[in-house]
Amino acid sequence: MLRRIAALRPPPSPRAAASVEAGAATYSSKSTSIPQKQQRVRDHAFDGIMEVQKRVRRFHALHSLLLYAAAPTAGSRGGGSGAVSVPFTRLGALARRQLRLAPLDAGRFLLRHAHAFHLFLHPVHRMLHARLTPRAAAALRAEAEAVAAALRSASVIRLRKLLLLAPPRRRLRLEHIHLLRRDLGLPDDFAESVIQSNPSHFRLTPDGFVEFLPAPTDPPDLTVAAVERARERHYREHRAPGSGEEDARFAFPIRFPPGFKIGKYFRIAVWKWQRLPYASPYADVSGHDLRSLEAQRRMEKRAVAAVHELLSLTVEKRTTLERLALFREALGVPKKIKEFLLKYQGIFYISTRGNQGKLHTVFLREAYYKGELVEPNEIHEARRKLEELLMISPQKANLDRMFTSMGRGWDELGGGRRGGAELRDEFLGNGGGQKKHADTDGADSGEDSSVESLYID
Repeated sequence: MLRRIAALRPPPSPRAAASVEAGAATYSSKSTSIPQKQQRVRDHAFDGIMEVQKRVRRFHALHSLLLYAAAPTAGSRGGGSGAVSVPFTRLGALARRQLRLAPLDAGRFLLRHAHAFHLFLHPVHRMLHARLTPRAAAALRAEAEAVAAALRSASVIRLRKLLLLAPPRRRLRLEHIHLLRRDLGLPDDFAESVIQSNPSHFRLTPDGFVEFLPAPTDPPDLTVAAVERARERHYREHRAPGSGEEDARFAFPIRFPPGFKIGKYFRIAVWKWQRLPYASPYADVSGHDLRSLEAQRRMEKRAVAAVHELLSLTVEKRTTLERLALFREALGVPKKIKEFLLKYQGIFYISTRGNQGKLHTVFLREAYYKGELVEPNEIHEARRKLEELLMISPQKANLDRMFTSMGRGWDELGGGRRGGAELRDEFLGNGGGQKKHADTDGADSGEDSSVESLYID
């Protein structure tokens, strides 16, 4: 009988249902603990950095293929110089097979970045060849020189601090470090030039691990985290002695992205989390009792400090989420690492730009200001030269000479007459399209892009 009466009752009005849902949302928002799941708020400054990095990754991929294709004939000419050239048909086939590019993507990228790649008709073989411009080769040499200069002290310290982040055994897999080598500013042969060249600091085990070896010459601040130095520096510069020591002792620099909604209770939760004590990421916590809720919260904050320290060790204060996941167990980070980092969007930022959303890059927010590194280093400055080169518009280059020298190479560039005609129309337009660009960027503006001189070594 009661079921029949309940079935005869009219359904609640939409206004009443909305009030119930609003009451539930208000009740959940009054929690003074940081929510476990949060939606990602975009920051266009960091996404803009990744738009540039998309071109840099494509450049390095094509450059690697160029060196691979020229390997049998580049022994006496130097593999990294801009004088090494390969037939574009060979380069395009490798790009389609290994990089899975569309038939026209490789040629389109080379034409759009004429300041980095030079296409020309070989005088002997009468085939379209591709090579680096001297400016692009000089940018790569500048980065290699900066990495070699950092091998004396900075790279060794970075690698030692990275191994110290994996207590209690203080060792990591060589293959994992190899995937992180570019982010750490290490050369490709770091196993020989860094690890084996410093037997008093590192030990390479037969099972493929790199172990930390204590040395009497270690500085006393080797196990001091970067956030601890930042706290001390900020406290000395901006705070008066005797006020606010408890708030700054375990606090992290937090800057939320634009548009991030911060309510009253969320602000209280962040304030409580900032005052929560935690163990240093370099400390051994393998024997700690984690059965209490307070201990679990402190260990979670220690995991935040560990990720913060690893990003601080990188050259550009960023790395991919996939590479960061390789060190998850050593850092004590939960399995759902993306949800864990999204919980602390004021400290980290995850960008999904690049590789059609399949690539996730983790940034350290405090290390950037308006899309620029706050404290740049020599390796970053050397990489910026290549980035600036790739960002130059092809319309600012006088490409008449290169297009004229290509001749029938358009068909090779497009994989046939149809593809060559498509690329020719895209970059040359109708009869007066290219001449319009040349007149606008050359004679009328009075600017000399000096691109033609780049083709001559």
